[in-house]
Amino acid sequence: MNSELRDIHMAMMDLVGLVNRPQADDVLIREAGLSLDRALFPLLTRIGRRGPIGVVELADLAGRDHSVVSRQVAKLESLGLVERRTGADRRVRQAAITDKGQAMTDALDAARARLAGPMLEKWPASDRKDLARLLRRFVDDANVVLKQD
Repeated sequence: MNSELRDIHMAMMDLVGLVNRPQADDVLIREAGLSLDRALFPLLTRIGRRGPIGVVELADLAGRDHSVVSRQVAKLESLGLVERRTGADRRVRQAAITDKGQAMTDALDAARARLAGPMLEKWPASDRKDLARLLRRFVDDANVVLKQD
């Protein structure tokens, strides 16, 4: 198990490094034909997928400080990509994606499919399904462990 765990850890570290490379964000934004600060689009995507969502939860998901995320959400709001509204808990304002923001995330999704699709098309459908299922399971289990603290 130790060598398997080490291999999993290295693969995850390599994946995180790949995902966090500014060049990867630039390529995706350019492929989508958008003009957007690369620091904003991961938040926009998370709001689109998980929203409406509070800033503290969004910051936790993004691994960023909530004060930074709050300023970035304000920027997204000023661009008309998200709107803030009061949630079920009236003390918490939540960010929700607008139609303009949804159009932008749709363009990012299409660009991601054009960039990653050819690579994944080489994989058998069962491997793609297994990868999605196992990554989701790993992340969900890791979140359970982290929430125990």
